[in-house]
Amino acid sequence: MAQAQSKPNWFAIGISIVVVVVLVALGGVVVWMNNQATDAGPAPKGELINSETGALTYGDGEDTVAVYIDFMCPICNQFEQTYGEAMQKAVTDGEITLEYHPIAILDHYSTGGSEYSSRSANAMFCVAEKAPDKALDYMESLFTNQPAENTAGRTDEELAGYAEEVGAGAAADCIADGTYKKWGTAQASKNDIKGTPTVEVNGERLDMSNSTDFQKFTDLIS
Repeated sequence: MAQAQSKPNWFAIGISIVVVVVLVALGGVVVWMNNQATDAGPAPKGELINSETGALTYGDGEDTVAVYIDFMCPICNQFEQTYGEAMQKAVTDGEITLEYHPIAILDHYSTGGSEYSSRSANAMFCVAEKAPDKALDYMESLFTNQPAENTAGRTDEELAGYAEEVGAGAAADCIADGTYKKWGTAQASKNDIKGTPTVEVNGERLDMSNSTDFQKFTDLIS
Protein backbone atom coordinates (compact mmCIF):
# COMPACT_ATOMS: atom_id res chain seq x y z
CA MET A 1 0.00 0.00 0.00
CA ALA A 2 1.37 3.42 -0.88
CA GLN A 3 2.02 5.69 2.08
CA ALA A 4 -0.11 8.77 2.35
CA GLN A 5 1.77 11.94 1.45
CA SER A 6 2.09 14.39 4.33
CA LYS A 7 0.54 17.77 3.72
CA PRO A 8 2.70 20.83 4.16
CA ASN A 9 2.04 22.81 7.33
CA TRP A 10 1.46 26.17 5.75
CA PHE A 11 0.92 27.83 9.12
CA ALA A 12 4.34 26.72 10.37
CA ILE A 13 5.95 27.74 7.10
CA GLY A 14 4.33 31.15 7.33
CA ILE A 15 5.56 31.65 10.89
CA SER A 16 9.10 30.68 9.84
CA ILE A 17 9.04 33.18 7.01
CA VAL A 18 7.88 35.93 9.37
CA VAL A 19 10.63 35.06 11.86
CA VAL A 20 13.28 35.20 9.13
CA VAL A 21 11.96 38.56 7.90
CA VAL A 22 11.97 39.95 11.44
CA LEU A 23 15.52 38.72 12.08
CA VAL A 24 16.73 40.27 8.84
CA ALA A 25 15.02 43.53 9.75
CA LEU A 26 16.56 43.50 13.23
CA GLY A 27 19.96 42.80 11.72
CA GLY A 28 19.52 45.81 9.49
CA VAL A 29 18.59 47.99 12.47
CA VAL A 30 21.68 46.83 14.39
CA VAL A 31 23.93 47.60 11.43
CA TRP A 32 22.31 51.02 11.04
CA MET A 33 22.74 51.79 14.76
CA ASN A 34 26.39 50.71 14.65
CA ASN A 35 26.98 52.88 11.62
CA GLN A 36 25.33 55.82 13.37
CA ALA A 37 27.51 55.28 16.43
CA THR A 38 30.75 55.23 14.41
CA ASP A 39 29.74 57.77 11.76
CA ALA A 40 32.13 60.70 11.91
CA GLY A 41 29.64 62.99 10.21
CA PRO A 42 30.77 65.55 7.64
CA ALA A 43 34.51 66.15 7.35
CA PRO A 44 35.84 69.65 8.05
CA LYS A 45 37.36 71.29 5.00
CA GLY A 46 39.64 74.19 4.23
CA GLU A 47 43.14 75.27 3.34
CA LEU A 48 44.41 74.40 6.82
CA ILE A 49 42.61 71.07 7.25
CA ASN A 50 43.38 67.58 6.03
CA SER A 51 39.84 66.26 5.63
CA GLU A 52 40.98 62.63 5.90
CA THR A 53 43.05 62.87 9.07
CA GLY A 54 41.58 65.97 10.70
CA ALA A 55 45.05 67.51 11.00
CA LEU A 56 45.48 71.27 11.08
CA THR A 57 48.75 71.59 9.19
CA TYR A 58 51.41 74.30 9.45
CA GLY A 59 54.60 74.56 7.44
CA ASP A 60 56.24 72.23 4.94
CA GLY A 61 59.38 71.04 6.69
CA GLU A 62 60.89 67.66 5.88
CA ASP A 63 60.06 66.19 9.29
CA THR A 64 56.47 66.01 10.52
CA VAL A 65 55.51 66.45 14.15
CA ALA A 66 51.91 65.48 14.90
CA VAL A 67 50.31 66.38 18.22
CA TYR A 68 46.92 64.96 19.30
CA ILE A 69 45.21 67.24 21.81
CA ASP A 70 42.01 67.27 23.84
CA PHE A 71 40.95 70.70 25.07
CA MET A 72 39.74 69.28 28.39
CA CYS A 73 43.21 67.82 29.01
CA PRO A 74 45.33 69.92 31.44
CA ILE A 75 48.54 68.17 30.37
CA CYS A 76 47.83 69.20 26.76
CA ASN A 77 47.63 72.77 28.01
CA GLN A 78 50.96 72.39 29.82
CA PHE A 79 52.52 70.78 26.75
CA GLU A 80 51.43 73.67 24.52
CA GLN A 81 52.62 76.27 27.02
CA THR A 82 56.00 74.52 27.24
CA TYR A 83 56.65 73.60 23.61
CA GLY A 84 54.17 75.54 21.48
CA GLU A 85 56.42 78.51 20.81
CA ALA A 86 59.41 76.29 19.94
CA MET A 87 57.28 74.20 17.57
CA GLN A 88 55.98 77.30 15.83
CA LYS A 89 59.52 78.64 15.45
CA ALA A 90 60.60 75.33 13.90
CA VAL A 91 57.73 75.74 11.44
CA THR A 92 58.75 79.31 10.59
CA ASP A 93 62.37 78.20 10.14
CA GLY A 94 61.27 75.48 7.71
CA GLU A 95 62.48 72.71 10.01
CA ILE A 96 59.20 70.84 10.53
CA THR A 97 55.66 70.37 9.34
CA LEU A 98 53.45 70.69 12.40
CA GLU A 99 50.11 68.93 12.64
CA TYR A 100 47.60 69.61 15.39
CA HIS A 101 44.90 66.96 15.73
CA PRO A 102 41.98 68.13 17.88
CA ILE A 103 40.35 64.99 19.27
CA ALA A 104 37.84 64.05 21.97
CA ILE A 105 38.60 61.31 24.48
CA LEU A 106 37.65 63.02 27.75
CA ASP A 107 33.91 63.54 27.38
CA HIS A 108 33.49 61.35 30.46
CA TYR A 109 35.15 64.14 32.46
CA SER A 110 32.34 66.52 31.48
CA THR A 111 29.51 66.55 33.99
CA GLY A 112 25.88 66.39 32.98
CA GLY A 113 26.63 64.81 29.63
CA SER A 114 27.91 68.14 28.31
CA GLU A 115 30.63 66.48 26.16
CA TYR A 116 32.99 69.42 26.36
CA SER A 117 35.83 67.58 24.63
CA SER A 118 33.67 66.92 21.57
CA ARG A 119 32.20 70.42 21.55
CA SER A 120 35.54 72.19 21.88
CA ALA A 121 37.09 70.03 19.15
CA ASN A 122 34.09 70.92 16.98
CA ALA A 123 34.66 74.60 17.70
CA MET A 124 38.34 74.29 16.77
CA PHE A 125 37.45 72.71 13.43
CA CYS A 126 34.82 75.37 12.80
CA VAL A 127 37.34 78.17 13.30
CA ALA A 128 40.01 76.37 11.25
CA GLU A 129 37.52 76.06 8.41
CA LYS A 130 35.91 79.51 8.56
CA ALA A 131 38.89 81.61 9.67
CA PRO A 132 42.09 79.58 9.21
CA ASP A 133 44.39 82.52 9.94
CA LYS A 134 42.82 82.75 13.42
CA ALA A 135 43.05 79.06 14.30
CA LEU A 136 46.19 79.27 16.43
CA ASP A 137 44.83 82.28 18.28
CA TYR A 138 41.64 80.35 18.95
CA MET A 139 43.53 77.31 20.17
CA GLU A 140 45.42 79.55 22.59
CA SER A 141 42.11 80.99 23.78
CA LEU A 142 40.68 77.52 24.39
CA PHE A 143 43.66 76.65 26.54
CA THR A 144 43.60 79.99 28.34
CA ASN A 145 39.93 79.44 29.15
CA GLN A 146 40.28 75.71 29.76
CA PRO A 147 37.69 74.41 32.24
CA ALA A 148 38.60 72.05 35.05
CA GLU A 149 37.98 68.36 34.61
CA ASN A 150 34.74 67.04 36.13
CA THR A 151 32.85 70.21 35.23
CA ALA A 152 30.38 70.96 32.46
CA GLY A 153 33.01 72.96 30.60
CA ARG A 154 32.28 76.08 28.60
CA THR A 155 28.96 76.59 26.85
CA ASP A 156 28.65 76.75 23.09
CA GLU A 157 27.86 80.44 23.50
CA GLU A 158 31.14 80.93 25.33
CA LEU A 159 33.04 78.96 22.68
CA ALA A 160 31.50 81.18 20.01
CA GLY A 161 32.39 84.22 22.09
CA TYR A 162 36.05 83.22 22.21
CA ALA A 163 35.93 82.87 18.42
CA GLU A 164 34.49 86.37 18.13
CA GLU A 165 37.24 87.73 20.37
CA VAL A 166 40.01 86.43 18.09
CA GLY A 167 38.29 87.62 14.91
CA ALA A 168 36.67 84.32 13.91
CA GLY A 169 33.04 85.27 14.39
CA ALA A 170 32.20 83.57 11.08
CA ALA A 171 32.47 80.23 12.90
CA ALA A 172 29.60 80.98 15.30
CA ASP A 173 26.86 79.13 13.42
CA CYS A 174 29.08 76.09 12.88
CA ILE A 175 29.88 76.00 16.60
CA ALA A 176 26.22 76.28 17.56
CA ASP A 177 25.19 73.57 15.11
CA GLY A 178 27.84 71.12 16.33
CA THR A 179 28.70 70.43 12.70
CA TYR A 180 31.90 68.52 13.48
CA LYS A 181 31.04 67.32 16.97
CA LYS A 182 31.56 63.63 16.07
CA TRP A 183 34.79 64.19 14.19
CA GLY A 184 37.13 64.42 17.16
CA THR A 185 35.83 61.22 18.74
CA ALA A 186 35.96 59.34 15.45
CA GLN A 187 39.56 60.39 14.78
CA ALA A 188 40.63 59.39 18.29
CA SER A 189 39.14 55.95 17.73
CA LYS A 190 40.53 55.64 14.21
CA ASN A 191 44.05 56.46 15.38
CA ASP A 192 43.79 54.42 18.59
CA ILE A 193 44.57 57.39 20.82
CA LYS A 194 44.46 56.35 24.47
CA GLY A 195 45.82 59.50 26.08
CA THR A 196 46.70 63.09 25.33
CA PRO A 197 48.90 64.71 24.36
CA THR A 198 50.04 62.02 21.96
CA VAL A 199 53.07 62.95 19.84
CA GLU A 200 54.24 61.37 16.60
CA VAL A 201 57.35 62.14 14.57
CA ASN A 202 57.24 61.10 10.92
CA GLY A 203 54.44 58.68 11.73
CA GLU A 204 56.23 57.07 14.68
CA ARG A 205 54.30 57.32 17.93
CA LEU A 206 56.60 58.46 20.73
CA ASP A 207 56.67 57.50 24.36
CA MET A 208 57.45 60.90 25.82
CA SER A 209 58.42 59.32 29.14
CA ASN A 210 61.23 57.53 27.30
CA SER A 211 64.37 59.67 27.11
CA THR A 212 65.28 58.46 23.61
CA ASP A 213 61.84 59.21 22.20
CA PHE A 214 61.70 62.55 23.99
CA GLN A 215 65.05 63.46 22.47
CA LYS A 216 63.71 62.74 18.98
CA PHE A 217 61.05 65.35 19.59
CA THR A 218 63.20 68.02 21.22
CA ASP A 219 65.95 67.67 18.61
CA LEU A 220 63.48 68.74 15.93
CA ILE A 221 62.26 71.85 17.71
CA SER A 222 65.44 73.08 19.35
